[in-house]
Amino acid sequence: MRELTDLLPAEAVRLDVRAADWRAAIRIAGDLMVATGVTTDDYTAEMIANVEENGPYIVIAPGLAFAHSRPSPAVLRTGMSWVRLAEPVEFGHESNDPVELVVALAAEDSGAHTSAMASLARLLGDPGTAAALAAAPTPEALRAILAGDNEATPAPAVASNTGPAKPVAGASSMHKILTVCGNGVGTSLFLKNTLEQVLDRWGWSKFVTVEATDTISAKGKASEAVALLTSREIAKTLGDVGRPVKVIQDFTSTAEVDAVLRDTYDV
Repeated sequence: MRELTDLLPAEAVRLDVRAADWRAAIRIAGDLMVATGVTTDDYTAEMIANVEENGPYIVIAPGLAFAHSRPSPAVLRTGMSWVRLAEPVEFGHESNDPVELVVALAAEDSGAHTSAMASLARLLGDPGTAAALAAAPTPEALRAILAGDNEATPAPAVASNTGPAKPVAGASSMHKILTVCGNGVGTSLFLKNTLEQVLDRWGWSKFVTVEATDTISAKGKASEAVALLTSREIAKTLGDVGRPVKVIQDFTSTAEVDAVLRDTYDV
């Protein structure tokens, strides 16, 4: 998974640091991207403003915040930072607080980092790998786990239960599901990759396409979709779009996404 470590140099990793609150935690992550030439200070302010405006939807899993904002002139190149906190902080999320890990992303465009996000979603969705990352003693050890160099890192588990051969009996047309976040470049990609893992295991990938998008675009595209998957905060922002809006609490959980997909198709 070298595409992931290419975006995350050792200099952009800080382990067991203290932050007074969620703003300070994001600021630490932002400062690392500034120091490694990924962004300017303005992008750090944009990441904080994103939470202030849209709520703590960036807390995509228990203990994990994925800080980001839209591509902007403050992004000099695509890159990431990784901040593991010595003491967890509250972001105000209903179910996933407190946060122990802040991963930050700055993207030049919506397609520059999709492969890295897919790798990260798989790694953080695996309990063994997540535990290894939480215990990594140095930035170099952490990057080795992310790269897949650690022999102890387990492979992603394969679900034992599968879905039907097609999403709807007799259906031949492609279905679409939208995964939605505030900016369309960060948390929605996490959820897209988790959903695609479930679809692959079910054998549905050739029948259902998944598109990651932002709230504004999602309202215009909703009529094309079977359902929209998103966080509770973004669901409130979307309102009634004429299609089912399904709330996901843990964007890295294939089990939760599996259950929501079964509910969506009544299988």
